Amino acid sequence: MKVLTSSGRCLVMGILNVTPDSFSDGGRWFTTGRAVSHGLELVRAGADLVDVGGESTRPEAHRTPEVEEMRRVLPVVERLAHEHVPISVDTMRASVAEAAIERGAALINDVSGGLADPRMLPVVASARVHYVVMHWRAHSAHMDRMSRYSDVVTDVVDHLERRLEAATRAGIAPDRLIIDPGLGFAKRSHHNWELLAAMPKLQTLGVPVLVGASRKRFLDAVRTGSPDESVERDDATAAITALAAAGGAWAVRVHEPGASACAVRVAARLDAIRCQRLPSE
Repeated sequence: MKVLTSSGRCLVMGILNVTPDSFSDGGRWFTTGRAVSHGLELVRAGADLVDVGGESTRPEAHRTPEVEEMRRVLPVVERLAHEHVPISVDTMRASVAEAAIERGAALINDVSGGLADPRMLPVVASARVHYVVMHWRAHSAHMDRMSRYSDVVTDVVDHLERRLEAATRAGIAPDRLIIDPGLGFAKRSHHNWELLAAMPKLQTLGVPVLVGASRKRFLDAVRTGSPDESVERDDATAAITALAAAGGAWAVRVHEPGASACAVRVAARLDAIRCQRLPSE
């Protein structure tokens, strides 16, 4: 889909959780009608694409049955596609990915990077859609016990490099691959900050980078007031968006796209002015 490759700036991916138990907004958009309405609201607020997910990946969450994940996701994808909304689907299951692509999804956002389902990479390769490869160590019920690293940046980059190689061996074109360092997934707070500071190192892998920091717990380190006053953390999220966009991120994944949509345009405007002032070679 053209929007994924030709915007000229960092994209804003709006989060649409069709779940009862996601950490920030579980249950708010759980019916198909509410989910579709919210997806359209995300676009009106500035989202370039909408990421539909039917299985919570919050810490300690248990897996959703396959049939239930399909029941939640597919009608929403089909109706948003009918409204010409660019759609990503957040799933670890090849069966869900395949059915969602048939209904109009243009990108598969797989938090396991193909490790949870061996059929995922061949399905994506056959469909010729874009694919997000995230750093992942274990399912949500166990991931907090997998947060030890010798050097988090080196370990994450090495892991992502191996998953990119697996994806290309499976037949996914390199220009359809995107990486995500997996903020909050088997990471302690300081690991997330170190990865955000390591954008140049992530970019050495030669593919676009997706940053998903929205409302995550590690943002409480920079919020004013008590962390208990709000679980949303949207101001800190918008600040991360501005920095990620200025650092060359391909997209940011956020719950509230309004401020982030402004932030990516500010970063793009400043970058354009800097480029105009650079001496010609």
